[in-house]
Formats: sequence, C-alpha cells, structure tokens
Amino acid sequence: MFIDIIDHMDKIFKALADINRRKIITLLNNNQEMSVNDLLKHFDNIGQSTLSNHLAILRKAKLVDFKIVGKQRIYRLNKDLLKAFAENMRKFVGKMDEYLVENIEIRGTKV
Repeated sequence: MFIDIIDHMDKIFKALADINRRKIITLLNNNQEMSVNDLLKHFDNIGQSTLSNHLAILRKAKLVDFKIVGKQRIYRLNKDLLKAFAENMRKFVGKMDEYLVENIEIRGTKV
C-alpha cells in the first residue's frame, strides 16, 4: 500500500512538472468546469491534440476527471485528491522541519 501511495505521488509530481498542465489546473480551479475548447482559448502556444495529451496525463494522475455533455468532455479538478495531496505534503514538510531542527547545525550552533 505504501508503495502504491509513493507511485501515485510520483505521477502527481510528474503531471505537475509541466507549466501547461499547471496552467490547466489553475484554470479549472478558477472556473470549476471547462471543455477542451474553453481551455484551448487560454493557450496560444499549443494545439488541441497537445492539450488533450496534457489532459490525459492529468487524468492518469487522477488530478482531473470529466463528464460527457453531448459530444464534449467537460473537465473538472479532483479536489478531494488535491486536498489529500496537499495534506500529505504539509506532513512531509513538517517532518523535514523536525529533522532539520534536530540534526542541522549552523555555525556550530544547533538550530
């Protein structure tokens, strides 16, 4: 189970490594739900197929999901996953702070 969590966190980090995917996350966060065409209006440098590839990576990481309305896919954030991910990161950073306080010396004085 722990390995599954680590693997999933790796997928999330990889998905968020690209600036265009971070922009998609921001747009969906601000607008709740958007179609591919709605998202595409906010990108000057990529086409629909590239945007669809970015969305596929975000879906594989479970950061976004979609519903079908007519012939369109309407994308939305998986806010529950993002909240859980943020909480895990807060815990991780907290553990790192504890480690640093306990183990790092600056100029011969413990922090």
